[in-house]
Amino acid sequence: MIYLLLLAGLFIVGMPIGISLLAVGLLYLSFTGQLDLVIAAQRVSTGLDSFSLLAIPFFMLAGNLMNRTGITDKIFTLARVFVGHIPGGLGHVNVLASMIFAGMSGSAVADAGGLGAIEIKAMTDDGYDREFSAGITAASSTIGPVIPPSISFVVYGLASGVSIGALFLAGLLPGILMGLTLMIMVFIISKKNNYPIYKRASFQDFYKAFIPALPALMAPLLIVGGIVTGVFTATEAGVFGCMYALVLGLWNKELKLKDLPEILIDTLQTSGNTLFIIAVTGLIGWILTMEQIPLQLAGWMSEVAPTTGVFLLMLNVVLLLLGCFMASQPVIIMCTPIILPAALMMGVSPIHLGVVMVLNLMVGLITPPVGVCLYAVSDVSGLSIMKIAKAVLPFYFPLLIALLVITYWSEFVMFLPRLFGFA
Repeated sequence: MIYLLLLAGLFIVGMPIGISLLAVGLLYLSFTGQLDLVIAAQRVSTGLDSFSLLAIPFFMLAGNLMNRTGITDKIFTLARVFVGHIPGGLGHVNVLASMIFAGMSGSAVADAGGLGAIEIKAMTDDGYDREFSAGITAASSTIGPVIPPSISFVVYGLASGVSIGALFLAGLLPGILMGLTLMIMVFIISKKNNYPIYKRASFQDFYKAFIPALPALMAPLLIVGGIVTGVFTATEAGVFGCMYALVLGLWNKELKLKDLPEILIDTLQTSGNTLFIIAVTGLIGWILTMEQIPLQLAGWMSEVAPTTGVFLLMLNVVLLLLGCFMASQPVIIMCTPIILPAALMMGVSPIHLGVVMVLNLMVGLITPPVGVCLYAVSDVSGLSIMKIAKAVLPFYFPLLIALLVITYWSEFVMFLPRLFGFA
């Protein structure tokens, strides 16, 4: 408990997560008389000893490349001809565009920063309140890591040993459900405020919007389809995604070779932070295993939570709280080895657990004080964090409803993985 409090204190004072974990781990080994720097270094390096970990920087690079290839305008135009005529017009376009873009970037922040500027400008130009525009932009960005491909699912798959292809399939229907519940809330708010709508698009409008967006739409189908059918592994899928995005960007002349160094540096910084945390958790995981913490926690939770339903409720509360203060990937890396044994003991599928964990943590992305998507939307909208946080409030309800459905209706989550023989 002392070490947990120390770790929480380091987080509060702003020390980087990876450094905090390493410091607490070394401190523990020092006070228990087991400090051997060689062994500690070996455990840290072992944390990165996995070919599958290469999927993380490759998917991040693919998302960054996609974000620079000019496809955001095409996606927004395509979404507008599909749902622009529904009351709430561009609010629905905002959500649908995020669902489409989710199948390319796998990142909520990329969605908020990439599509966000286009969505907010278009909505405010058409008479929507800037706060409403920013609120739905932040809320819809949470769909990004749920609809495949997803960096968060890659991290969970590596931490749990679960098939990444199965996780990708399991996230598809929940991601669609999130989008539908958000669109219902958009409809309600838009009817109340009498927001404008577009006229129903003609077949010619559909054709003109669909053809330019088709190459971008093929990306998630090829990536997820390749993994599910066994054509390539998740790591190889990340490489394929990078090459596809690069060729697409150069072909439509939206991506310049001079932009590549900046994109590569940004990817290295982002993936480097994640991989360093994963490396350090190799040491933390070793300590937890020696102390039998996961088994003890699993036993304690099975006693405190008499049923699977109570266990899942406790899990949601804990993850929602953690998501308010930490980014999603570090939470997945640290908590999966602890939570998974308890979940298995309670009869929860590890695939279902992964979807529940990721969706919980996505809500955290739009929750102060960390809420990285709030900061991304603040940058592109010019609004303060507090105004955006207030504007997001109505959209917590549909997201929490989707979370409850996904938590307690496991068949809904497991339908596609079972259909393709993963469970």
